[in-house]
This record gives sequence, structure tokens and C-alpha cells, in this order.
Amino acid sequence: MSVAVNMEPSKKPETVALIAGPTASGKSALALRLAEMSGGIIINADASQVYKDLRIVSARPSTEEESRAPHRLFGHLDGATACSAAQWAAEAKAEIAAAHAQARLPILVGGTGMYLRTLLEGIAPVPEIDPAIRAAVRALPVAEARAYLLAEDPEAAARLDANDSTRIARALEVVRSTGRPIRDWQADLVGGIGQHIRLVPVTLLPPRAWLYERCDRRFAAMLDADGLAEVEALMARNLDPDLPVMRAIGVPDIAAFLSGALSRDAAIEQGQTATRQYAKRQFTWFRNQPPPEWLRIEDKLDNVKIDELAIILRDTALTY
Repeated sequence: MSVAVNMEPSKKPETVALIAGPTASGKSALALRLAEMSGGIIINADASQVYKDLRIVSARPSTEEESRAPHRLFGHLDGATACSAAQWAAEAKAEIAAAHAQARLPILVGGTGMYLRTLLEGIAPVPEIDPAIRAAVRALPVAEARAYLLAEDPEAAARLDANDSTRIARALEVVRSTGRPIRDWQADLVGGIGQHIRLVPVTLLPPRAWLYERCDRRFAAMLDADGLAEVEALMARNLDPDLPVMRAIGVPDIAAFLSGALSRDAAIEQGQTATRQYAKRQFTWFRNQPPPEWLRIEDKLDNVKIDELAIILRDTALTY
């Protein structure tokens, strides 16, 4: 992920703070302290926290935390809606512009790398996919789809994980619908704001043992709080199981417990494993994808460290 800054001679670019990292790394606590110290506005960049149905299961800020600073794009969508990276980026741009109009610091916080990449770098202007092609491709087993992709877009097939059904299907439907490989489209990104802002980023990459222990503790607590009720309410709506809200980390495991398919202990163990695996993927992404000049914090975050880091970010963001 590369982010350049376009220095217009007549106007300084507006500043945007960004707090990124894996789940349970302390992003929300740091964002809240920075917002309190700077008078900033917190803007969600987590794909599960956009849904109003998942406050507990997505570890969204509590109502008390939200009362301490303005929060935007948290719990603003119904679970029946599938929020895309493009939709979120458009909404985030509007919230960033609104914060700047109020002379307040926008503070992006989240761990969804695709959301952040789309906002900063833009999105490939791929035309609408033919619905018949999409239906045919999505009906293929992943091994068969990959075999077709090897013949029709061998570069994409070589680059993508053999079990990544979503990206393999996407690459295949793009080349079949447009006649161009997906990498060609991805080279023509449009709409990114990275060249038009001054970004003050920090990536939280704490010790993995500490991170995983927090993941385990948080998931177990979900079954003792209102997490069961949230998932029970989702199940009662009979939503499409392929919707993002139904596939959010923790939802399938809690749903299996509620339906009797798993014991409570098995659901906790399975959910904790899924959460740790997700945190590991995020950790790897944020270690390797952002530019090397992004500030990386590899310490455990306690209240003292959070305050110290918030002061550094505040002073960097507001001194310009």
C-alpha cells in the first residue's frame, strides 16, 4: 500500500489520522484517547463494525465510549445489506470531508485492509459483470474455477491462493466478462484520497502471545454478555448465510451453539481459534502491506502507553 502526498502550492493538504492493526490490538482505546485529546472525530474502518446488528460480537465501542467522542460509520447499516469496500470508501470520504469542514481531525480506526487500501489508493474501474457469467462462475467448485483461471488468466491463477474461492471467482468473472485480466484493471485505480491528504498513520503490531490472549478472553466474554442475543436475533431473521454479517468472525460459532450443533465449550474453542486466525492474517497484512515509513508500535498497550502514543499522534497531526 503506497500513499503519496500531493503538495499543491496554494493549499496544504488536510490531515487525516489513521490507527490500524489486527483485532484486539488496542485500536479503539487509542482512537478514543486521541479524539478526546484533539477534539477529533472517529471514523470506523472495520468491515464488521458497520453493522448495527453486531455491537458485542464485532467488539464495537460501547455506548459509553461513543458518548465521549463523535463516532461515525459504526453500526449504521442493517445486516441485510452487504457493504462493499467501495461503498465504505465513499462514505468515509464524506465523513472525512465533514470533519475537515468543522476544523476537526478525522481519525480512521480499523483493521480491514481492503477498506483502507480502497480509500487511500482507489478502486479498479471494472465494468459491471454480466449476471449470467457471475452466476455460472460462482456455481463452480473452487478447484474447477481455478483450472479455468489457469487457462484464461494464468497470472492471476499463479498469484492467488488455490483455496481462495472468492478471489479466484472474481478474477475468472472479470476476464470472462471484460476480456481483460483483473491485474490490468487493478493497474488503473481511481478515486483514492492518498495523494490529496496528509496522513498521520500508526500500525499496532503487539506481541502475538499478548494479542492472542486478548482475542481468547474477548470471545469467551461474548458468550457471557449479549453476544448470544445478537446472534439469536440474526438467526431469527433468516438472512442469506453468505451475507457478511452472517460470516463475521464469531457469528457462525455462536450460531452453531445456539442451534445445538456445538457445545458451549466447543463453540468457545472454535470461535477463539477463528479469531486468532483472523488476527494472524491481519497482523501479516499490516506488517507487510503499509509503507515502511508508517509508524509501527510493537509494544503491549496499557493506559500509560495509550496516553503517550495519543499525545504523539495529536502533536504530529495538529502541528503542521
